[in-house]
Amino acid sequence: MRDEVARSTLDQVTTPDPRPAGSTGVPPTAGPATSAPHAAAGPVAPPPVSPAPAPATGGRGRAVGRTLAAALLVFVTVVLVLFVVFNTQTVDISLVFGDVTAPLVLALVIAAVLGGLVVGLAGAAVRARRRNR
Repeated sequence: MRDEVARSTLDQVTTPDPRPAGSTGVPPTAGPATSAPHAAAGPVAPPPVSPAPAPATGGRGRAVGRTLAAALLVFVTVVLVLFVVFNTQTVDISLVFGDVTAPLVLALVIAAVLGGLVVGLAGAAVRARRRNR
């Protein structure tokens, strides 16, 4: 019963005509015998189909990325300038070997750079240990 239903359904299915609109139904290689006497008999392969061009998305994405990067750079620059302007007072910094008086912004920047170096060196040590295993 199932095969009968499948056959009746398939009998009603039509497939689209693979020939381009406006074609005469004659293959492009067929013609009078005098035009191509040396043509081989047999099936003729269809011409290769060129793929559709890929959409151009790289240009717009790069422009948005550059605009975002420029806006972020301006924001960070403004924040850093305000940070320097509002932290100009001098502070006493107690070191292991003595005391130093310096602007607060300089002490904060030095502390941030030293912290970054410690994190970078720790990361490099972990990567070297993984590489040696």
